[in-house]
Formats: sequence, C-alpha cells, structure tokens
Amino acid sequence: MERKKMKDKYLVVGLGKSGVAAAKLLLAEGKDVVLFNSSDMDADDFLKKNPQLKGLPFYTEELPKEQYEDIKEAVLSPGVPLDIPFVEDLKNRGIHLSGEVELAYSFSHGTIAAITGTNGKTTTTALTGHILKDYYDDVRVVGNIGIPFTDEAATTKDDTRIAIEVSSFQLETIDTFHPHAAAILNITPDHLNRHHTMENYIAAKESIVKNQTPSDVTVLNYEDDVLREFGKTLKTHVVYFSSKRKVENGLYYDESRKAIFIDRDGLEEKVIDVSDLQIIGAHNYENVCAAVALSLSLDVPMDSIRKSLTSFKAVEHRIEFVCEKNGVKYYDDSKGTNPDAAIKAVLSMPAPTLLIGGGFDKGSTYDEWVETFPGRVKKLVLIGVTKDKIAACCDKHGFKDYEFADTLQEAVDKCAAEASSGDCVLLSPACASWDMFPNYEIRGDEFKEHVRKM
Repeated sequence: MERKKMKDKYLVVGLGKSGVAAAKLLLAEGKDVVLFNSSDMDADDFLKKNPQLKGLPFYTEELPKEQYEDIKEAVLSPGVPLDIPFVEDLKNRGIHLSGEVELAYSFSHGTIAAITGTNGKTTTTALTGHILKDYYDDVRVVGNIGIPFTDEAATTKDDTRIAIEVSSFQLETIDTFHPHAAAILNITPDHLNRHHTMENYIAAKESIVKNQTPSDVTVLNYEDDVLREFGKTLKTHVVYFSSKRKVENGLYYDESRKAIFIDRDGLEEKVIDVSDLQIIGAHNYENVCAAVALSLSLDVPMDSIRKSLTSFKAVEHRIEFVCEKNGVKYYDDSKGTNPDAAIKAVLSMPAPTLLIGGGFDKGSTYDEWVETFPGRVKKLVLIGVTKDKIAACCDKHGFKDYEFADTLQEAVDKCAAEASSGDCVLLSPACASWDMFPNYEIRGDEFKEHVRKM
C-alpha cells in the first residue's frame, strides 16, 4: 500500500534520540529541516555528536518569528507534551503536528506488527521480533524499545516485517499509521502527569487501531475490563488472550497444566509448556500469548514459533536475573516504572524478597503494590523523591518493614546485609528514574554493576 507522503519543510521539536533520527531521515529524503529544543542545549556539543546535522537552522528555548512562516509540519519527539505553550502556538499557527512514528511510517514499506500497553510492551515486541527473525530474512525491531523507527524506515522493502513498540506518547501524534496486526496488552494507571486523566490515557492506547480495517488483526487482553469491552466495538479480527481462563479462538495460559494453549474453532492445541520458556511469571505468559497471536497473523508457522519461544531470553532490565551471591539471587527490574509492572515483578519472585523501590513521581498511587508485600517482601528499601509518599502508603497498610537510602548503591548494600541464603533481592522501583538517573537503563546498569562487584 502506498504510504501518504508528508510535506516538504519540517520543524523537528526535541533533539533526543528520536528527534535526531527524524532529522537524519528527513535530510536523507531531501527535505528542508529546522531543529528546535525547548531547553538550552550546547550547539557545539550537539553537532559534534551529530555532524550530519551541521548547517541546519538550530534553535533552543525560543524559535524566531521568521522561522514559523514556511513550516507546514512539526515533528514532535515523544517527550514533548501536546499541551505546552510552544506546541499550542504551533497548532494556533496552523502547523500540522506529527510524531516520529508517523514520519517513519510515511517513508516505510512492509508489514507492521505494533505493540502497546502499560506493561509488557518491550518483552512482547522483543519476543515478536525474535520469532519473526527466525523465520523471515528482513525483520526490523523498532520504536520505544530503543531503536527509532526513523532509523530503519528508509531501508525497508515490501517484504520487510516490522515489530514496533509504541508508547502512549507516540500514539498521541499518529495520523495514518496503519499496522496489519496491533496488540494492546493491558491498560493500568501510568503517565497521568502527562495525560492528566485515565480517559485520555486509554484513548491514546486505543488509537493504535484507528486505521485498521476488517482484514487486520487486533490482539487484546481478555482479563483487562477496558480492553474486553473495547474489542466488542471493533470491526477488525479480534484475538483475545488470557492468563486466567480459556478463550474461544484465542490464546491462554492454563496454570493447572503449566502450559499455553490456542483455541481454533473449539479445537485446543498446546503451544508450549512454560517449563520450556526462559522467562517466568503469569504476566510473561500473557506476553507470549500476544506474541504468538501477532506472529501467526504475519504467517509464521506454529512449529517455527515454538522453536523460537524456547530460545528467547528475558529482556534486559525486565525481571532480569543478574547473579547469585552468598546464596542470594539478584534481579534487575529497573523497567518496572509503574506500580502494576512492579506488582508483576514481586509476584514472580521465587523466594522471600528484599525490594528496592522509589524514584520519580508520575502521579501514581501505590496501594495495590504495597498490598502484595505481606508474606513476600521481607524488607523494602526506598530511594528517590517518592520515598516519603510510598512510606506513607506502607504505614496506611500496616507494612512497617521499610527504610530509606540516599543512593541506589546504599540501597543494594542494605538489602545484601539483611538477605539470607535463599532470598531474592529485587530492584523494581514502581517509579520512573528521572529524579536520579537519565533513564531506567542507566539505573539498571548501576544496580547490576554494584551487585557484581560485591
């Protein structure tokens, strides 16, 4: 299908990884580009790191009035909110807003499987990409997983298969983006500091299907009340998955049989025993179900899917086993940046756990997370700006086994000092990293480095 081509002069707003990739794609396609970053940035340092962008108009903090005149398209990086004054001014001037995913889509070819959801996106995208790579020659795994779609779009072909992780921030700026298969894994409160209401957040997630047609596939979590009802409104081919019950013409994990199954017109077929997987936890079995459904929709045979499932390893920073020291197992779940993700990590631990939590406040509440602690969490060590807020929540629920640490290293040391052989130490903060670290990857890397040096 011919993709809609975008207009000729672009303002790239936000000069992080995705903004830089968008600018490079536009230059490669012969477009005029203006660069803008809302906060002050050292131009010499930026251009030293990105010499391909040298010579482009480059502005920070304020865009000169004359630069507005000919710009018809503004490409916003995912971290740029749509309701800040600068973006509102762009809209008032009649400048069309798009995002990095929309830009990449307009220059790409191939068949797309897109994955969103509050939790599990990265694992499901990585697993889907792993399955596709084992069967097809040209596969790209892109998006919020760490590789901008714009880095890969120009070299895709009609027979390319693309697995893309799409965040709610990225979905706010799609227009024509059209995945053949789309999965929404779950929707729980997150990023409310950005979206303000759950209704806005849900709408952003659900927009991943807005350009799908009856010939396309939508994969939804049956155990999510919002998604179960949403599926009833769609004209696409809806495939449900579940970790709690059998679903007709869908995929499900049967805990009693410790296996994942698929139902096709009432005929049950085992997909895999979960003991043959290298990832643990019911939430990961949901991710497997979604990845299988997506892969089948892209015509991967089940025998190839099974083989790929057995060789897939956990995504870095997502309940990643680090090592064992003095009989204590250490797990890095730095990507557990909201309470729902952190709940899944706690429930996945095979033994009593010393837990490190806290970080940047995204407006979350922590009651359900704390309610999982009794009988599972021996000690909670809190860091970051949310530590007092989480401590107050612990007090409310009668959980007193917590203390504070000023640094992540101090938190690791406190856990190691109190852990007994057979215990687990888990970094699963339930918060973003931005108060103490640039991103969750650096937070997880520091955790692993200190653990390994102990």
